[in-house]
Amino acid sequence: MKYLVLIPDGMADEKIEALGNLSPMQKAHKPVMDALAQTALVGTVSNVPDGMVPESDTANLAILSYDPKVFSKGRSPLEAVSIGIEMQPDEVAYRCNVVTLTDEGEDYADKIILDHSADEITTAEADELIRALQAELGDDIKKFYTGISYRHCLIWKNGNEKYNFNRPHDILGQRIGDYLPDRETGKEFYDLMRKSFGILNHHPVNEARRARGLKPANSAWLWSPGKKPQLPSFAEKWGLQAAVISAVDLIKGIGLCAGMRSIDVEGATGNVHTNYKGKAEAAIAAFREGCELVYVHVEGPDECGHRAELENKVTAIERIDAEILSPVLAYLKDCGEEFKIMILPDHPTPVRIRTHTILPVPFLIYSSERALDGVENFNEESAQKKNYYVPKGHTLMQLLTEK
Repeated sequence: MKYLVLIPDGMADEKIEALGNLSPMQKAHKPVMDALAQTALVGTVSNVPDGMVPESDTANLAILSYDPKVFSKGRSPLEAVSIGIEMQPDEVAYRCNVVTLTDEGEDYADKIILDHSADEITTAEADELIRALQAELGDDIKKFYTGISYRHCLIWKNGNEKYNFNRPHDILGQRIGDYLPDRETGKEFYDLMRKSFGILNHHPVNEARRARGLKPANSAWLWSPGKKPQLPSFAEKWGLQAAVISAVDLIKGIGLCAGMRSIDVEGATGNVHTNYKGKAEAAIAAFREGCELVYVHVEGPDECGHRAELENKVTAIERIDAEILSPVLAYLKDCGEEFKIMILPDHPTPVRIRTHTILPVPFLIYSSERALDGVENFNEESAQKKNYYVPKGHTLMQLLTEK
């Protein structure tokens, strides 16, 4: 038996007037996904437990069968593992976004956050900025590490792992003073972020970006702290050799911590313009090389939700269907083995609010061994109407692998 788990991150949404009162999932032309759904087990699942923040670390841990209430320690340590950082027990990792703030006004707190991703800055440009932060603010206690695009890491010896930061993608268009770390209880974080603006705002990289009509990555934004994670082996837990394919350090980190193989794909960007074909080829190669379960994560729909790019979100879903699901399904049909396919977003990322929600998401589980009474079109509404609800996302893997 082979298993494909396909995660179009943030794909679930709401009905939108501009789409004829359809959701992006309903609007998208996704014939392969819909064909599978017609004979699949279809329902809804809650990947984020009540009281927890609907972040991708929590949700993807759940999908991979790790109860977030037990294993979620923040996304940053997982990203640190993916980057290759050997964290020590007394170190705390922080996500360090490079974001775009307005540059007028003297008071840092009065600035407005325009973009959590600085127009999805390239990794090469961001690396120069992270090196500048390390040169000016790094020391034996604090070290900055380059990740991918706008997503980077700060390691802080004996840092505060409990501090409650605000997520930058939740406060777009708003005055940051209402969301910065407290000037007393979080003074060290506040000071670092304020100083980062002075270092980055007129950095040559950002001046060159402005000249090209792009947003500058002119401030660091810290959030999601945590200590080194430890996950039980996925192979030992399920008796399956597994691989993860993602452009996102967080998802790679989860896979690596679970003992899975992490496969990099050239041109995989974490946005709508990612290398879809390359991800499909990598998944097929992983199956051919002996992997029994391949976990393919695609960040594009989520980024489009954060950026309020409605048409791009529909396009991302369509390209996932045509350029990833279609060729992998063709391979599985021809490989001579039975197979199962599970498809679901980790959480909704509605275009209207530009951030994640805790609502249940639709899922399908297709089996080549038997046909079930599914739905004509795989979407939020049709899945809900099946009245098959899984309250704990970390039990989905059992549902997928049971005979």
